[in-house]
Amino acid sequence: MSAPLDELRARPTLTVTEAAQLLGIGRNTAYSAVQRGDLPSLRIGGRVLIPTARLLALLEGGDR
Repeated sequence: MSAPLDELRARPTLTVTEAAQLLGIGRNTAYSAVQRGDLPSLRIGGRVLIPTARLLALLEGGDR
């Protein structure tokens, strides 16, 4: 069980689609959460990426 989590932690960022799948929400819902600032993100060029460490901290309750 820890191997997939270790692999996830090794990645610096996720796409919005990957983060949505991890969260169990739809892609459009995830993009809306990014626009509202509910989901941590960064923009590089035209891409929106989700910092993995910040997402995991949010899920663990560290970003309250």
